[in-house]
Amino acid sequence: MSTASTRPPEGRYGRSPDERADRKLKIAGAVLGAALLALVGYFGYHYVGQNRISAQVVTFQSSDDAVRIHLEVHKDADARGYCTLRSQDASGSEVGRADFRFDQRATRIDKVVTLRTTARGSTAELLGCHAG
Repeated sequence: MSTASTRPPEGRYGRSPDERADRKLKIAGAVLGAALLALVGYFGYHYVGQNRISAQVVTFQSSDDAVRIHLEVHKDADARGYCTLRSQDASGSEVGRADFRFDQRATRIDKVVTLRTTARGSTAELLGCHAG
């Protein structure tokens, strides 16, 4: 006795719904993968290629109306730009924010800057540095 097959013959009626779904998923995955790769490339270029100034806060001291911040800046010798600093009080409210320019031709700059505040600041935060 022979058994009857419930599947249609291969290639006779076109693709099955599962094959069509697999193909759509592969296309969607390739498109999303390419978009992710382009996004990573863009941010990588912007961070490495365009941002020629970086800095870090070494120490800070706060008083009732100002925060003195020791900032270490690394940059290309011909780069000009500024770094944005802010301070917050103990509750997290911003009490001071300012931009400090760095136009010197040195590649490494150690500088103590004074950020004026409206109340006693408990933090000194570097928000970022930008060429320009």
